[in-house]
Amino acid sequence: MKKLFFIFFIFLSSFLLAEPKIDLGVDVFFKEKRQGILKNKKIALIINQTSIDKNLKPTLDLFLENAKEYEVIKLFSPEHGISGINYAGENVNNSKLKNLKVFSLHGKTRRPTDEMLKDVDVIVYDIQEIGCRPYTYASTLYYVIEEAAKRKIKVIVLDRPNPINGIITDGPMLDEKFRSFLGYVNVPYCHGMTIGELAIFFNTEYKINCKLEVIPMKNWKREMNFEDTGLTWIPTSPNIPEANTSVFCASTGILGELELVSIGIGYTLPFKIVGAPWINAEDFADNLNKQNLPGVKFFPFHFRPFYGAYKNQDCSGVKIVILDNQKYRPLAVQYLLIGILKSLYPEKIKEKLDKQDPQKIRTFKLVNGNDQIYDFLKNEKYATWKMINHDEEKVKEFSKNIKKKYLLY
Repeated sequence: MKKLFFIFFIFLSSFLLAEPKIDLGVDVFFKEKRQGILKNKKIALIINQTSIDKNLKPTLDLFLENAKEYEVIKLFSPEHGISGINYAGENVNNSKLKNLKVFSLHGKTRRPTDEMLKDVDVIVYDIQEIGCRPYTYASTLYYVIEEAAKRKIKVIVLDRPNPINGIITDGPMLDEKFRSFLGYVNVPYCHGMTIGELAIFFNTEYKINCKLEVIPMKNWKREMNFEDTGLTWIPTSPNIPEANTSVFCASTGILGELELVSIGIGYTLPFKIVGAPWINAEDFADNLNKQNLPGVKFFPFHFRPFYGAYKNQDCSGVKIVILDNQKYRPLAVQYLLIGILKSLYPEKIKEKLDKQDPQKIRTFKLVNGNDQIYDFLKNEKYATWKMINHDEEKVKEFSKNIKKKYLLY
């Protein structure tokens, strides 16, 4: 019996300690000794708490330990700071890490300045993002690429997975007049691209002409979500605690901008639930499920937020349950939730929109990338399918004729 238990323990241990299925860009960079391209260069790293290799070793440590023919002279951090503790939208101050100056790109400036880029020959970017256009880590990279191009500084992107997957392309395109830090390139809300692919897309389509090099991953496949990779998820920001939170963020984050309801921010299920004190959970779930969206079911749910919208109030609503990752459409779910709320509770939604802070309305439009979705919500009695179908042909055109030119996998 003891022998059988020992064999089972060894088997279980080997399973739990299984090697991740893919090599990240940072793994490939050092495994294949690509650091030769940095010979005699002074480099800056754009990193945060997610910047680790597949064995959880920090990217900064790897670059410092291998710095025989190059020198790491400074660091840059994005929104949420170098350690990821800052809240969304919060300004981050400059700091220090391992005797290196950390320049914040989410403080007094969101673009690296002449002073910040002084003496830098190469910038290396290695940060995990979540696959949604408004998530600002990608915008930080775009700004850096633009500023580096002006100064003829090379940019190297160490590629990482799109945690949703590399297939789902959903949601509206970006209207140029709503271009901002919350959406800087004209891709769908869920673009189905990796950060390396996005960098190449941006550099080429927007004619930036930066000296850009992307170090691809190995063995990553487009149908993989993050759990499929075998990698360890490090929360990318305070409200993205788990890898699958990424797809839920794409499913309710826009709705959350108006604070009409709670989307679980302030509860233990950020982005995974939708509710308010004035919602009937069973009725809401029933009406959502009748629309028969593929890959999803809505389950009646009751909760009490610790902070945020409806703090300490008993809320009723739904928990989003994903049945099929390949068929699930985050933005269709998002707009269905918004549309059914409007249909079931028109007076409540009107009252809240009439009293809404104009800045919140502006942010809602920026993250959608247009003003039509807000107009549908405010003015249409039955807004659901107008929102879901908005830009559908443009998204198909992007997927068929534009996106595929920049795919590395």
